[in-house]
Amino acid sequence: MGDETIGGMFQARAARYGDRTYMMSRRGGSWKEITWRQFDEKVRRLALALIAMNVAPGDRVAIFSANSPEWQMVDMAVVSTGAADVPLYATITAKQAQYILSDSGSKVMFVGSEDHLRRVLEVRGDLPGLEKIVTMDNTPSDHPDVMTFDEMLERGAKSDDPGEFDRRLAAAKPDDMCSIVYTSGTTGDPKGAMLTHHNFMSNVSIVSALVKIYDKYTVLSFLPLSHVLERMSGYYGGTFNGCTIAHAGSMETLVDDIGEIKPHWMVSVPRLYEKVNAGVLANVEAEPPLKQKIFHWAVGVGRQVSKLEVAHQAVPTWLGLKHRVANKLVFSKIYERMGGRLIFFVSGGAPLAKEIAEFFHAMGILILEGYGLTETSPVISCNTPDNVRFGSVGRVIPQCEVKIAQDGEILVKGPNVMLGYWNKPAETAEVMEEGWFHTGDIGRFDEDGYLYITDRKKDLIVTAGGKNVAPQNIENALKTSRYIEQAAVIGDKRQFISALIVPAFTELETWATKQGIPTSDRAALISDERVRRLFESELAEAQKDFARFETVHKFTLLPEEMTEAAGLITPTLKLKRKQVSDAFADQIEHMYQD
Repeated sequence: MGDETIGGMFQARAARYGDRTYMMSRRGGSWKEITWRQFDEKVRRLALALIAMNVAPGDRVAIFSANSPEWQMVDMAVVSTGAADVPLYATITAKQAQYILSDSGSKVMFVGSEDHLRRVLEVRGDLPGLEKIVTMDNTPSDHPDVMTFDEMLERGAKSDDPGEFDRRLAAAKPDDMCSIVYTSGTTGDPKGAMLTHHNFMSNVSIVSALVKIYDKYTVLSFLPLSHVLERMSGYYGGTFNGCTIAHAGSMETLVDDIGEIKPHWMVSVPRLYEKVNAGVLANVEAEPPLKQKIFHWAVGVGRQVSKLEVAHQAVPTWLGLKHRVANKLVFSKIYERMGGRLIFFVSGGAPLAKEIAEFFHAMGILILEGYGLTETSPVISCNTPDNVRFGSVGRVIPQCEVKIAQDGEILVKGPNVMLGYWNKPAETAEVMEEGWFHTGDIGRFDEDGYLYITDRKKDLIVTAGGKNVAPQNIENALKTSRYIEQAAVIGDKRQFISALIVPAFTELETWATKQGIPTSDRAALISDERVRRLFESELAEAQKDFARFETVHKFTLLPEEMTEAAGLITPTLKLKRKQVSDAFADQIEHMYQD
């Protein structure tokens, strides 16, 4: 058993750490702790209840919930019985949930809240294969198919054969399907990637050997657990290394959560780091000129030290003295706001702007960017504390092979690659060729073996002049401006590149107030000529290193954010480009009329 399966790996750690704190979550204003032993007891009860409900090896059990210790209890119970779980993003609609539940053939479903229950009951009549719905927050219901989490635990506690849990656990094999993780679906219906225990465990063990994590560490779990990066890294990786896993409340409470939990590491998508970067710069701008000068001097010193450290070169004594002064005056205060124990951040899910990574490292905060997909469990390559090159996604991890096709597409082979797409043999055959998975991403290697992602193959823009343009690179550059929240680059088969831009309204309104510009009406605000000139200046600065054919010539400011609810971004914050183009067709055409 051992570390060959997820359940076996957890049992080995639970036996080792027993009464140590395994998880923490905010409940009623305070942090509630759960030990490894307490967690294991509930996992066993849930598993025995599922067995009593005739959940057999290979069956599917869905989880439709925000992050919580209960989410992870259900996951561990399901995979320990030989069944596979199907995580759903907590933010999806009833119709989207219906598609995944129907496609996966889920037999039992766990829902996180009364609202999730409502969404499932709304489509219950179209899900004949779904037998039971369990409310993880113990929401009661008169519906005959609904039971509460506590009722599940009670049912498991009354099992006539508690030894069946250990027999099921021992019978699980590394190549058994562990989970069907649905892609976020930027185009068309989402596809269910079939991931095995070995897929996950190979990724966990290999990455843990590259990035050392110790059992005294606390990880703050922030990304949705339905996101394969958080699941593999923060959850399974944290468990494998004996860490304490603390659950962040939300983006709104994140700063407080970091201050209270004082994490040693944390996984997030670039948007968090972009927001922190913008916040730091906004705070500096509000300071007196002398403090601003000190900050920029400190960052300049930090950048010099950063370049030497990344190149594994010694820091001269004189520069080291300056750096200690910079740390005392500036960086130590920012580091304390990050909890004071931070070893590193992890970034994934989308490209991180090189400038953001360099800025953080100049302040002594390391962001390790990696690359992967749902279909690869997910990590293919990553930077490490010992070998980092900002702007890259690191070197390919051991046991994983990567080659670049003639058209620039990244192909990957290794123990982390999925079995295929559930119920979709044609789509599987389309991306799998002689064991090589076609990622759909365009990339290149540098002379030292660091991988760089250019863009998604399907997103590449070909201008009317025949120039290939990678929109993500431009969008990432634009978002380094603290005044830009979102950017969507347009230009396929067009004469020039344009962009739809959502301002960071908090920052913009602060600036506008100082200029005497009214801020009560956003439509009027973004139409103001002074605001237009501000964004022209910001775009020029952000794109100064781009070739003329790939710079934004015209832009439209939007009064509202592009949201998942509007169908314009995925749960992982990726743009749905076709939907964006359709939704703003009039604005786009207006930019090309002259």
